Amino acid sequence: MTVFDVAAEAGVSLATVDRVLNGRKGVRPATIGRVRSAVERLGFKRDSFAAGLATRRQERFCFMLPARGPNSFMNALRESVAAAAARMEENRVIVRILDYPAFDEQMLCRRLAELDPRDCDGVAAVAIESPPVRQEIDRLVARGIPLVTLVSDVSPSRRAHFHGIDNKAAGRVAASLIGRMVHVPRGKIAMVVGRMTLHDHADRRLGFEQVMRREFPQLALLPPIEGLDDSTVTEKLVGRLLALNEDIVGLYSIGAGNRGIIAALAHRRPSQAALPPPVTVAHELTPHARDALLSGLFTAVLHQDQEQEVADAIAALRALNRDEADFPARTVRLQIFLRDNVP
Repeated sequence: MTVFDVAAEAGVSLATVDRVLNGRKGVRPATIGRVRSAVERLGFKRDSFAAGLATRRQERFCFMLPARGPNSFMNALRESVAAAAARMEENRVIVRILDYPAFDEQMLCRRLAELDPRDCDGVAAVAIESPPVRQEIDRLVARGIPLVTLVSDVSPSRRAHFHGIDNKAAGRVAASLIGRMVHVPRGKIAMVVGRMTLHDHADRRLGFEQVMRREFPQLALLPPIEGLDDSTVTEKLVGRLLALNEDIVGLYSIGAGNRGIIAALAHRRPSQAALPPPVTVAHELTPHARDALLSGLFTAVLHQDQEQEVADAIAALRALNRDEADFPARTVRLQIFLRDNVP
């Protein structure tokens, strides 16, 4: 009988078993009870614990991310995770990246279900908002693997914390920028989302519509279009929307696919080309978004620091693995870039 058996039986991490058996502080009373009950049921002996502990002191975490594709921000997030993983190795923290196809909730659920407490001490996931995903997260936590969400939340669920920007606030900021920068008495406002099944996209839309309807009622909101975070799809949809609505004076790009929006704005019909482009606010300062700011096609870009998100998620997972109550719970700061302050 080894310490691994105790951890699996109690549904906790190896570090938590270490704390309980050595009488260290920072473990919840209910957790202490589970570990002690597991020790009694299994007939665990202290010398087995010492031998087991000596064989493995690494902390092992997984980042569940959409597979590499056309989404520049997600690709940058992946690079931030890989860089953090390389830095953490010397601290005996092993971070690995697991893929699932973007927007594929069935495969995400399968990936979560495949995780084993013997191989993984915690998960940070860019997840999809859906009942099956919420259920799988709850099952994962019940098996003793804590989970934090990254960039996009899944709530309600048993996830420990969300690491990202306040997405409702981001939508409100976008609405304030567009509403104040549109200098015509009337017009239409377009919204482009990736998919409404993403919690962050839904929250941004909600915050945006709240401010637009309350403070700028003279500007008519068009129904949002879903570009699937794909530039090719987005270019066709936005191009058609601009052709059918020559009085679009503002555009909010809620998700990815900004290269498609840039192309659609740059190839407007001749009758529209003589007019200024719509006041356009997008997310994430990718190289393409930066160029669009400098050229005047984009008015503002709202940005989140993915390196901070990754660092906070790893710190939180380490604290959860040790059953410590305190871990980074700060909201990632939203940055606003205009042509005048673009780095």
